[in-house]
Amino acid sequence: MINYRVQNLEKLVEILKKENVTILDKIETYDYGKFVHIMDIEGNKIELWEPNDIEYEKMGNSMNYKTTK
Repeated sequence: MINYRVQNLEKLVEILKKENVTILDKIETYDYGKFVHIMDIEGNKIELWEPNDIEYEKMGNSMNYKTTK
């Protein structure tokens, strides 16, 4: 599965629906960001992620990981 960081996930999903892209689930929201899964024309599952960078960095720091943007 491929994961892409995106901005304004809700708007992007609206656009993808208009283009008949297969949306596999509803947008899920967590402290560290929002996620949704789509299917490309070759049948590959793609995860779209709109991060909450502040919470994501806090989570990484708590695990002693360096996060990147």
